[in-house]
Amino acid sequence: EEMAPPKRILFPPEKICMVWQQRQSAGAGLFNVGNTCFLNAVLQCLTYTPPLANYLLSREHSQACHHQGFCMMCIMEAHVNKVLHSPVSAILPLAVLKVFRCIGEHFQPGREEDAHDFLCCTVNAMQRACLSASSDLDHSSQSTTIVYQIFGGFLRSRVTCFSCKAISDSYEAFLDVPLDIKAASSLTAALEDFVTPEHLDGENCFKCNKCKKNVAASKRFTVHCAPKVLTVCLKRFDCFTGGKISKVVEYPEYLDLRPYMSQADGEPLHYSLYAVLVHSGVSCHRGHYFCYTKASNGLWYQMDDESVELCCIDTALRQQAYLLFYAR
Repeated sequence: EEMAPPKRILFPPEKICMVWQQRQSAGAGLFNVGNTCFLNAVLQCLTYTPPLANYLLSREHSQACHHQGFCMMCIMEAHVNKVLHSPVSAILPLAVLKVFRCIGEHFQPGREEDAHDFLCCTVNAMQRACLSASSDLDHSSQSTTIVYQIFGGFLRSRVTCFSCKAISDSYEAFLDVPLDIKAASSLTAALEDFVTPEHLDGENCFKCNKCKKNVAASKRFTVHCAPKVLTVCLKRFDCFTGGKISKVVEYPEYLDLRPYMSQADGEPLHYSLYAVLVHSGVSCHRGHYFCYTKASNGLWYQMDDESVELCCIDTALRQQAYLLFYAR
C-alpha cells in the first residue's frame, strides 16, 4: 500500500507556526465539577500545544466555519482563548462540558474516564470538524487538515519473508504512539522495543505473495513520517484487570526520533517536551489526573484542576507520566 500524494491540501503547511506568537505566563486553572480531572488535564495539555494554540488564538477557524451544530474546533478555539485571556485564576470549561457526549458517546457525566481515551476522542472530533466542509476526500488529502498536520504521522510496517527475502510494506496513520512499558524503564527503551523486529512463525506466520505460501517472516514497525507534535501514551493500564503499572519510566526533556524512523541515518529529529499528563492512583477506575505544562513564557507549571503553580523542569521530569507531549 504505497502512500499516495494528496489530491488536495486542506491547510497550507507553511502557515503552521511551531513557536509561540504571544508570550505570557500560564492562563487560568479549570474547576472540577465532579470527576472531571481527566478532562481538565487533557484540555490544559492541548491549550499549551504551541502550533494548535497559535491557530486557535488567531480565531481563523470560527471566522470561516459554516458548521451547523457541534464543531469541536470552534469549541476548542473558544476554550483556549478564554483560558489564555482570563482575568480570573480559574474558569469552568463550560463550552467543552456542554458537548461532552458529542466528543464520545460512551462518556458518562460524573464518571471518571480515561484521559488517553478522552484525548483521542477530542483530537478525532477536531479532525472531523476540519473535514466537515469537504466530502469524498482520498485518505492522503484527509491527512492535510491542520489537526493532522500537527498531531499526525505515519508508521511503516515492513514484513520480510525469510524464504525469498521479499519485502511487503504497509502504512498506517497515527495521532499518538502507545508504548508498552512492561519491560522498559525509559521512554527510549520503550521506543527501542517498539521498532524491534517481531518474529512471525507457526500460527502467526505470513502469507507471502511471492512464495504463494505461509512462511516464517519478520515484521518491523518504524515511524515513516514524523509528526510535528509527538504524543506518547505509556501503557500503564491492563485492559482486562484495570490494574496499573506504577513503576518509574524515565523520559527526557529533549528527544531525537531519528533512530526510530524508517530512514534511521539522516539528520537528527529533535523534539522538546512541553506537557506531561500524570495519573496518580492504583487503578484506572480510581485516582486523579493532573499535568505539567510549559507556558509560552518558557516556564513550567503544575496544573491540578483550578490550581496553577509555577514549578521547575526537574519536577516535571520526575513524574509517573501517562501521556507525554513533545514538539518538533
